[in-house]
Amino acid sequence: MGHFVETIIFNSRWLIAPFLLGLVVGLAALVLKFLIKLYEFVIQIPQAPPPDVIVGILTLVDLTLVASLIVLVICSIYDNFISDIDPSEHPEWPQGLVKIGFSGLKQKLFGAIAAIAAVNVLEWFMDIERQADNTKLAWVVGILLAFAASMLILAIADRLGEPREAGTQTKLGRQR
Repeated sequence: MGHFVETIIFNSRWLIAPFLLGLVVGLAALVLKFLIKLYEFVIQIPQAPPPDVIVGILTLVDLTLVASLIVLVICSIYDNFISDIDPSEHPEWPQGLVKIGFSGLKQKLFGAIAAIAAVNVLEWFMDIERQADNTKLAWVVGILLAFAASMLILAIADRLGEPREAGTQTKLGRQR
């Protein structure tokens, strides 16, 4: 009976697969949105002032960062929960998409989210004449700083939580 329950629980990981497929559909929708924004951007370039061109580019960068975040989540969750991926069987796959532990995933997710927030702040600054709402700008900057602080705290916690071998040295030359 125990083995049967264990098998059911272990195989329940496959119930995550529809969520990942949903993220793939969401990624496809984001590609469509990117192509629409790209078309609008290219059409408006000849008459657009330089700040509008920069905001258009930042919008494309923002969508690209979100897309890479989705791919990172899909690949990491698949590798960690559904089926182990052997990188030697797929040498053409980028190393950053497989064998990402939870610590590495947290770092990459926070990094991508902070980059997305930073791009949004840049968009606000580049378009400040039309978006002169100081309260909203303060919230955007505050959220960016909160992400940066969270990322720093997480990095410190992960660093302190790393297993240490006796006699090894850190990059600063301190004994571990």
